[in-house]
Amino acid sequence: MAIVEIAFTGLPISNIEVSRKFYDDLLMAEPFFQTPDGKLFEYRVGNGILTIGNLGDTFKPSSDGTFIALEADVFESEIERISGLGAKIIVPRVELPTSVFAIILDPDGNKIMIHKAKIEA
Repeated sequence: MAIVEIAFTGLPISNIEVSRKFYDDLLMAEPFFQTPDGKLFEYRVGNGILTIGNLGDTFKPSSDGTFIALEADVFESEIERISGLGAKIIVPRVELPTSVFAIILDPDGNKIMIHKAKIEA
């Protein structure tokens, strides 16, 4: 037996309406799944799933700890588009030999890295 893949990445939110609009606009998609109470929704992103949810005190938003990295097709234009959504950029463009990235905050302060690999993995 072994861990074979990441099932999904989850981000906690406090305001469902604000976060839903932010992630719909960020990902340019609508969720493929939403719970009947509307407190949790999921987006397909490439081969992965991003789960956004308001699950009370068990799962609180934070800019500390884990973050998600989203791969951009064209880094500069995505950063420009995302800036227009009102996302706060907390780490501006960082250039590495293998990639370029920036870190933004969602409406609840969760960190999201916008990343563009320079080489194939």
